[in-house]
Amino acid sequence: MSTTIETSIQKINLEGLRKSDINLVIFGHGLVGQALIEQILAKQQSLLARRDLNVKIIAVANSTKALFNVKGIDENWEIQKNIKGESYRIEDIFKFVKKHKLENCIAIDNTADEVFVEQYEQLVENGFHLISSNKKGNTKSLDFYTSLRTKLQQYNKNYLYETNVGAGLPLIDTIALLHASGENITKIRGVFSGSLSYIFNTYSNGNLPFSEVLSRAIRKGYTEPDPREDLNGNDVARKLLILARELDLHNELEDVKIENLVPKDLRGGSKEDFLKGLHYLDVPYKIKKSNCREGKVLRYVAELAGDLTKSNGAKLAVRLVEVDKDSVIGQLKGSDTIFEIYTENYGKNPIVIQGAGAGAEVTARGVFGDILRLSEKIK
Repeated sequence: MSTTIETSIQKINLEGLRKSDINLVIFGHGLVGQALIEQILAKQQSLLARRDLNVKIIAVANSTKALFNVKGIDENWEIQKNIKGESYRIEDIFKFVKKHKLENCIAIDNTADEVFVEQYEQLVENGFHLISSNKKGNTKSLDFYTSLRTKLQQYNKNYLYETNVGAGLPLIDTIALLHASGENITKIRGVFSGSLSYIFNTYSNGNLPFSEVLSRAIRKGYTEPDPREDLNGNDVARKLLILARELDLHNELEDVKIENLVPKDLRGGSKEDFLKGLHYLDVPYKIKKSNCREGKVLRYVAELAGDLTKSNGAKLAVRLVEVDKDSVIGQLKGSDTIFEIYTENYGKNPIVIQGAGAGAEVTARGVFGDILRLSEKIK
């Protein structure tokens, strides 16, 4: 065997053994971000062995400081960030990546920051794929939405956001696939919020005052720190808008009719004052419950309907409604979310996707799933 052939074979063998580096920059390390980091660190060795993926977290950042490590952070990252974390600008991330000639870079947005998403295009221009649990990037103006997708196509980058609606459920992919295949979706309806699902499932089926049910949801970590952000319906409205845009509908957030569940006199003031006055919710919700007809229960339902074949033909609404107690939505338990997808070919029988819809661990697991799908695609 000639030396040239031997060298070629050795080179092929070495390439076959070489692991594919996936370099992650995680923005935001609150409950979801921390859970995600723990999940990634726990699975690093098995991903190396089973999937040939060397998934490294090369930077962790919040709004003020970032920790950089070209070899990847370890389980002591919080201590190290407190000691070695440095003030940064987004350009410092790009310089770090360029200096170390890093490829297969993914920026992961676990913030809830509307300002940060304005840097998505800059991230794409500097070689990053995007993964986000932050819904703000998909619910800004339609101009921003379309501009970002043009930029992604221009730079041949991917943007995954399965956790924007349904936490870790395979919802957005299912809707996108149905739409791309030409299936005419006629309506999407369901309970989109895990926190509101828990609240009304528990309240409708028991005798606890509304304030106690809400307090339990807060203690379980189902709600935002200020639960008015769940109760005002804006989060559910954003989710509904995201699904509308997956169907190429030209809607803006102001097109969604939203029923705010916070009484008007409790919408102002501090979070602390609201939390001290939860008992003021008991009477209005006791009235709503007592007015519920026999065999009915309360659910906070989002609905996308109308002529969905037209870009401006959709009607979007989120509101508290009565549903049959023995219906699929009426039988929801715990913090499960449910999505009913009605199509022309399936007729009156919707495609139903149901599962856990609240909690940092669930959302983090969904983000991790996006990381693995994208990693297999780009490695």
